[in-house]
Order: sequence, then structure tokens, then C-alpha cells
Amino acid sequence: MVQSQDVAQPISSREELRNLVRSQLQIFLEQGNLNDAKLLLVPVQAVDVAEVIGDLPENLHAIAFRLLPKDEATEVYEHLDRSVQQALIEEFKNQEVRDLVEQMSPDDRARLFDELPAKVVRQLLTHLSANEREATSLLLGYQPDTAGRIMTPEYISLKEHLTVNAALERIRHLADTTETVYALYVTDAARHLTGILSLRDLVVAQPEQTVGEIMNRDAVFVHTSTDQEEVARTIQRYDFLAVPVVDREQRLVGIVTVDDIIDVIERETTEDIYALGGLQSDGEDYFQMNLFRVSRQRASWLLILLVTNVLTSAVIRANEGTLKQLVGLAMFIPLLIGTGGNVGTQSSTVIIRGLNMDKIQTGGAWRLIRREAIAGLMLGSMLGALVTVGAYLLQGDIIISLSAGVSLIAIAVLASTSGAALPILFKSQGFDPALMSAPFITTCVDVLGVLIYFTVARVLLTLIPTA
Repeated sequence: MVQSQDVAQPISSREELRNLVRSQLQIFLEQGNLNDAKLLLVPVQAVDVAEVIGDLPENLHAIAFRLLPKDEATEVYEHLDRSVQQALIEEFKNQEVRDLVEQMSPDDRARLFDELPAKVVRQLLTHLSANEREATSLLLGYQPDTAGRIMTPEYISLKEHLTVNAALERIRHLADTTETVYALYVTDAARHLTGILSLRDLVVAQPEQTVGEIMNRDAVFVHTSTDQEEVARTIQRYDFLAVPVVDREQRLVGIVTVDDIIDVIERETTEDIYALGGLQSDGEDYFQMNLFRVSRQRASWLLILLVTNVLTSAVIRANEGTLKQLVGLAMFIPLLIGTGGNVGTQSSTVIIRGLNMDKIQTGGAWRLIRREAIAGLMLGSMLGALVTVGAYLLQGDIIISLSAGVSLIAIAVLASTSGAALPILFKSQGFDPALMSAPFITTCVDVLGVLIYFTVARVLLTLIPTA
């Protein structure tokens, strides 16, 4: 029997699949072919459906979302971009919104409420069921960016006296209403956390054993006030699927799951990258922000750098006499401050990353600063030797070539030292090192670098007679 040659080729990646579904879905929706559009979404994962809907033109978001079955709509909604979520709330009728928000998990609902106007949040809260309203209000009562704010109260707790069979039966009963069944927590009558165990521990245990016999009493946990970055480090350190969250009285109030922490890490990393560029996103999607706000945020730090350039110009103006004697000095100013800026950026990047990952302790700060200073001296010496030779070949003037080479060594040491010291200093004072370091390092390198350059040139002019 001859097989048909029209067999469809396999999709090489999920990204290609999403692009194919998005393009086909858009065609169906624009043609008004809703039945085929609905069938197209049936075999696609919820997270992929959310991305497909988000990539559609705005006028098609609500139409595509309404095609989803009710039992899938909530899961898809939780994966949608915040801006799409808000737009859908404005588009839907009141009852549709209430049903959708009611079915969301408390932690996802709390994150959505953080993005909505206060008036809308109050209205939605009043229409939630008593249990869901209590769970959401509990999360909203904690400070932003803490474990309490990102946790979910949907977890499975067990008692020590339960047998393995009884515990498994309880898990079956609660599986549909909890965030995860793989991480289990043991509490006493007052809800104090007394131990942890995994579903694997239960499965491999003997049916007549009790939870108290197989649980791990050395429970690792975080408090409701623990910063979300510390929560991420705890989950990473112990390879948890979820970490328990306790209140001041050590009562178990929720768990933070690894999928929520991945979202936190992505947001924190984005904020740090923006901060290194002199931008503050305040947790918002930069590409969804108003252009006026974008310009205002950029302008604040650009004004600081403008002042830096004015100071640099003032230093150059103060050394006009030296420039008149050696006009060729001007040729190497951009090279020196540019190289210094690159050295400073390298040092500050590794130090800021170390601070964010909690790998730098206060006691070892001076050792790190000294280490970066020595690295700057080594880099400066290598680059300085090359610049000295290159400058002499270009200008044929020993004073200019020595001034450029010696200054580059000093500037490299200055840049690497300030690049290491300033982030640690700002961190110790409670400032964001990623946001604060860049303009101050630029100031140090540009202003002091040019000052060093002309000072070295003046000294050499007095030591070496010119022709």
C-alpha cells in the first residue's frame, strides 16, 4: 500500500505552533468563522492560548477569549498579560467579570487587583463569595513584594496522627481545590507548622504508618514579611516545589510555589536591567507605559549625566593652557573616559549581581573592593602600555603618549574601585545599587579621569623639556 505524500510536516517548535495558531485564529475571527476558531484552540495548552490571544489585535481579544470553555477560561486568564486582563474586565459584562474573578486562585487574583483602580477592586471584592473575599483580603493586607503578598492559601495540611491511607484519602478529597499536591505540610491543632513531607514520601511509606513517623520535622519556611527575592533564594537553595509561609506566631498561612517565584525572578531581573540603564519601571511593563512617563523617567537621569558633562567641560576649560601647549592631548580624552566607563561598568555589574544574589557579605566588602582595585591596576597596566605605544606612533610626542598611558592606569584603578565600592555603599544605606551606581560611576570616571589626565600632563611638562 502506497502512503500519501501529503502527510503534514511536524511542527519544529512550540513557538512555531503558537505562530501558526495565532495567524489561523486571526483569519477565522476576521471571517466570523467562530466554530473553526473554537476548535482550533481545543488542543492548545492554556499558557500558549494566553500568548496567542495576547498577540492578536486588541479588537479580537474579547472575541477569542469568549470562545474558551468556562473551565479553561480562568486558567487562560491567569496567564494573560496584565494589560490584556484589564482590557477584558472593561469589555465584559458585570456578571462575566464576577464569575471569572471568583474562579481565579487567590494569589493570581491579588496580583490582578494590584493593577486595577481601587474603585474597581472594591466593587469586585463586594461580589466575591465570603471565603474568596477573605482569602484575597488576607493577601492584599500584606506589604507588596513580600511572601505574604505572593503566597496562596490553597495548600494541603495534614495531622501527625493520620495514617498514610487516611492522608492519601484527604489529598484526593482536596486535590481539586489546592495549588499543589506534591508538597504537604503538617500542623498541630493551632495550625503551627510542625513538619513537611512530599507526596513521594507518602507513596513509598507503609499504609499503616502515621504522618508523624515519616515527616521531616526540620521544616524550612519563610515569614509573611520575608522579601520575595529571599523567598526565591530559599526555593532555589533547597530545590523546593513550594515553600511554606508562616505568620508571627509560626502558624501556617500559605505557600509560595515555584511557578510564582519564576514570575518574581523575571520581574526583579527586568527591574534590575532597567535600573542599570537609569530607568525605573515601578513594576510596570515598560512597553505598556505612557510615553510621557517614559520620557520623564529617562530625563531625570539624563539630566544628572548632563551635569556630569558640564563638570567635565569645566575641567577641560580650566586646563586650556595645557591644551594650547599640547593640542594632541584632546585626541585621547574620549578614549580615556570611554575605557574608564567600560571598566567601571564591568566592576559594578559583577558586584550588583553578587549583592542581588546575596553572595556578598558586609564583612567581605573591603576584600572585594581591594580585589577589583588590583584587577583595575592590572587591566590599566596592559591597556596603558598599548595606548602609550599607539599614542607615540600617532603623535610622535613622548609627553602626550606617557600622559595617555599613565592616566589610563590611574583611571582604570579609579573606575574599578568606584564600580565596586559605590554599589556596596548604596546597598548599605538602603538604596537600590543598580539604579544609583551608574550615574555616580560616570561622574567619577568622567570628571576625575579628565582631571587626572591633565594633571599628569602638567607634571610631565615640568619634568620633560619640550622642543
